[in-house]
Amino acid sequence: MVDYHAANQSYQYGPSSGGNGAGGGGSMGDYMAQEDDWDRDLLLDPAWEKQQRKTFTAWCNSHLRKAGTQIENIDEDFRDGLKLMLLLEVISGERLPKPERGKMRVHKINNVNKALDFIASKGVKLVSIGAEEIVDGNAKMTLGMIWTIILRFAIQDISVEETSAKEGLLLWCQRKTAPYKNVNVQNFHISWKDGLAFNALIHRHRPELIEYDKLRKDDPVTNLNNAFEVAEKYLDIPKMLDAEDIVGTLRPDEKAIMTYVSCFYHAFSGAQKAETAANRICKVLAVNQENEHLMEDYERLASDLLEWIRRTIPWLEDRVPQKTIQEMQQKLEDFRDYRRVHKPPKVQEKCQLEINFNTLQTKLRLSNRPAFMPSEGRMVSDINNCWQHLEQAEKGYEEWLLNEIRRLERLDHLAEKFRQKASIHEAWTDGKEAMLKHRDYETATLSDIKALIRKHEAFESDLAAHQDRVEQIAAIAQELNELDYYDSHNVNTRCQKICDQWDALGSLTHSRREALEKTEKQLETIDQLHLEYAKRAAPFNNWMESAMEDLQDMFIVHTIEEIEGLISAHDQFKSTLPDADREREAILAIHKEAQRIAESNHIKLSGSNPYTTVTPQIINSKWEKVQQLVPKRDHALLEEQSKQQSNEHLRRQFASQANIVGPWIQTKMEEIGRISIEMNGTLEDQLSHLKQYERSIVDYKPNLDLLEQQHQLIQEALIFDNKHTNYTMEHIRVGWEQLLTTIARTINEVENQILTRDAKGISQEQMQEFRASFNHFDKKQTGSMDPDDFRALLISTGYSLGDAEFNRIMSVVDPNHSGLVTFQAFIDFMSRETTDTDTADQVIASFKVLAGDKNFITAEELRRELPPDQAEYCIARMAPYQGSDAVPGALDYKSFSTALYGESDL
Repeated sequence: MVDYHAANQSYQYGPSSGGNGAGGGGSMGDYMAQEDDWDRDLLLDPAWEKQQRKTFTAWCNSHLRKAGTQIENIDEDFRDGLKLMLLLEVISGERLPKPERGKMRVHKINNVNKALDFIASKGVKLVSIGAEEIVDGNAKMTLGMIWTIILRFAIQDISVEETSAKEGLLLWCQRKTAPYKNVNVQNFHISWKDGLAFNALIHRHRPELIEYDKLRKDDPVTNLNNAFEVAEKYLDIPKMLDAEDIVGTLRPDEKAIMTYVSCFYHAFSGAQKAETAANRICKVLAVNQENEHLMEDYERLASDLLEWIRRTIPWLEDRVPQKTIQEMQQKLEDFRDYRRVHKPPKVQEKCQLEINFNTLQTKLRLSNRPAFMPSEGRMVSDINNCWQHLEQAEKGYEEWLLNEIRRLERLDHLAEKFRQKASIHEAWTDGKEAMLKHRDYETATLSDIKALIRKHEAFESDLAAHQDRVEQIAAIAQELNELDYYDSHNVNTRCQKICDQWDALGSLTHSRREALEKTEKQLETIDQLHLEYAKRAAPFNNWMESAMEDLQDMFIVHTIEEIEGLISAHDQFKSTLPDADREREAILAIHKEAQRIAESNHIKLSGSNPYTTVTPQIINSKWEKVQQLVPKRDHALLEEQSKQQSNEHLRRQFASQANIVGPWIQTKMEEIGRISIEMNGTLEDQLSHLKQYERSIVDYKPNLDLLEQQHQLIQEALIFDNKHTNYTMEHIRVGWEQLLTTIARTINEVENQILTRDAKGISQEQMQEFRASFNHFDKKQTGSMDPDDFRALLISTGYSLGDAEFNRIMSVVDPNHSGLVTFQAFIDFMSRETTDTDTADQVIASFKVLAGDKNFITAEELRRELPPDQAEYCIARMAPYQGSDAVPGALDYKSFSTALYGESDL
């Protein structure tokens, strides 16, 4: 040890002084400059100054006594620089330059400067502290200098979980005192006033020295004195503060408390080896717990998704038709809700489930854990198979609904047409059977008989004219049967009744004609004009009835061409009206001629025309009705034409949008395929690019929403075809879902590559080299390769492969035996071959440290050394230790550690 002598020389130590001596670093200087700069213009709080004097003096003496000396007054005893240099030699273990002899001021300043230079050489930046202030006995500057020394040599190297200095010391205190009631260390002032934190630190490491349960929070003086006395007596930590100094101050000095606590830290530093081991175990257990949570989440999500699919498929496979259009339209609306509301979240759940599964497998591989095998029936492939079944059921469901609505629409139209024709026919046949059965010819005169014969001929003509309507009624009934009309029974009953009645009318007509013909020879007089009128009036009347029926006939069309065809047919019908009007006038002229002849020959006509019931009034009335129905028909056809024009506009509108969206989706799918193979730049650049690409895709969603709105308008208008585009809404939806799923999977692949790179320490250049090699041998550019291409890739990277070695590698990169090797599996394999991770042996060694070199560990030791949740995790899973040296409650940490890495079962 050098004999230091006083000197006397002025020297100012400024902010620029510093260095990078042994054990030093820039972080300490920064900490000093930012948080502990001693402002020469301000005064210390008197209570704090007192605490610092006492604490710093005790701390200095705890080191100086090793050199056989001590100080009494901190701002006086360091003024000559000799004891200051001696203190630095003791705490650093290094020799300082020889001090200058002499007691002049310049000698003192030079000696202090040598001490300050040594401090600066350790990487400490001294701000506003100069040699002159120390030599002059400036208490504030002297305390600041001592605090700088304490920070550098007693606190700076404290590190807990990659923190340092003040934060590391605070985290150490929090960890050690966490199990103790009434202790909550948040700082280095208020948290220590009641003395419980000091006692907790001692009890945690030396429980035999403190009866912690007997301490009371409301008696801080007793608590503090107890901790300080025990520390001085048993731990060789000098008493640096009085209990009254701490209790009597509103806010104890932080630097004094930190200095005192750092002595406890160094006194117990021997326990750091156990803490390091505990930290390793905590890290391994945290990984295992997180993986178990991910496995449980996967099982739960997979079960929920599969249950939803199993509930939905029977609903989509239900093809039982309803009886009415309204019921079928409700089913269609339910299906739309399913596509818009219920299915999209499930698509996202399925995609997220696959991403979670891939991320979990990556984490398991990175931590040397066995691959996760979901429970039976919940593999990703099982979910994909069920999803395909769902989409197969869904694919035919909408088409069936639309076809069924079209069928019911056709049925309603046919049923109404049947009822209309049947009603007209039944009205015509009303009373005909009674008329044909009447035996009026037996008592009639010859002229009456002649009239009856003519009347019967007119009836037969009318009957023949109605044959077509009866055939139409039967044809419509047959079509309703073929289309499975729900009320076919009543239709068939009514049709059969009409047909039976028609046959009866035919038979009765034949019988009556035979009866009339028997007396025909006796009937010679006939009114030819009445007969001619009757013959022409009946067909004309029937034509008018048919015309009225046609003008009132319902129509259903689906295209503009169909309605234009009906309009053309209607125009053609209107062109025949002048000829019909002339026929009407001719028939009425016959009637007038008969009346004129009767009147001119003084013939008294007995009532109406005996040959027909079709009077001129009926003809004129029906003709007027026809004239009224024509413009109504015009209006109906024009309305339908406008509707079809609107439908055509909807078709073109949808086609225009679909012809843009469809190719856009296809282009994006192709671009994603290229991006996933030709990725350039860093993985972060690729991830950023992909996420920007994903946002551009998501931003395109309003175009699909617009297309959905247009598609709904088309379905609400019951439009079933569109010749202007090859894209259906179903194609667009499937393409969009595949696009979202593909970009999400590609992003997940890059995220997993980043996770692998960071965990394994793979450089960007290595990752790019892996990608270039993989792309070169990925001949089909699909992102995966078969075993032959993969073998060629391995050979190109320097592997010498036999069949046994190659089969081992394939079992690693393709555990499911799919016959394909992905890029993620390739980089996992390459990183595993070149990097180091925690192993089962390392974990066993860590447990052995905590167990005090025993082959077993107790629950009490686990609870003392590990955080509560991880300690209980181990206790719940460790089997009892079966060795001959076992004690009650001994646990087997070796089998537990190997089980973590899949090498044995718990």
